[in-house]
Amino acid sequence: MMFNNREQAGQLLAQELLRLSIENPIVIGIPRGGVIIAYQISSALHCPLDIIAPHKIPSPMDPEIAIGSVAPDGTVFYDETVIHIMHVHPDYLDAETRRQLEESQRRMQFYRRNRPYPDLKDKTVILADDGIATGMTLKAALHSIQSKEPAAIIIAVPVAPRETLKELRRRYKVICLHEPDTFYAVGQFYKDFEQVTDDMVIKLCDKIN
Repeated sequence: MMFNNREQAGQLLAQELLRLSIENPIVIGIPRGGVIIAYQISSALHCPLDIIAPHKIPSPMDPEIAIGSVAPDGTVFYDETVIHIMHVHPDYLDAETRRQLEESQRRMQFYRRNRPYPDLKDKTVILADDGIATGMTLKAALHSIQSKEPAAIIIAVPVAPRETLKELRRRYKVICLHEPDTFYAVGQFYKDFEQVTDDMVIKLCDKIN
């Protein structure tokens, strides 16, 4: 399955979500690409839109490998198995977690312009991204949102590998349009996967009520 672009993928996800009886929904997008997906969903469901900007915590040996992630409110998720295998020093873990937290908070402030964050208690949160690879960054966002006592969390993504989804579905409802066995990168499933700019994210965030 190949998506034309993020707008089309978001519209297709919205069609699936409209089939559900979702009470009191709010859509939360993960910048940058996930905000475009989230906007399409919120427009179709006529519900509020917001964002969450978690940051991955990179391995000291390879910055492309995530050993955890942190959300803007300080919620942290660590992959303890990888940390153990790589013998990551606690001092590095503490320092890098603080650094990524600061960047996560900076991005939230930059995109949202200091708007108060919505109360998620008793709401159905639809967490949207343009795709999931390992799910590492997503996990800090999920833990953060769960701490706000929502009624339910629905993960909505156009594409993700089956193994990643299998783990997520143990705890969350997941709407995913394509679950390939062979998965290299999210972008391989889009005809147009151009980089989403900060200006595009800010423009959509300005639509937040």
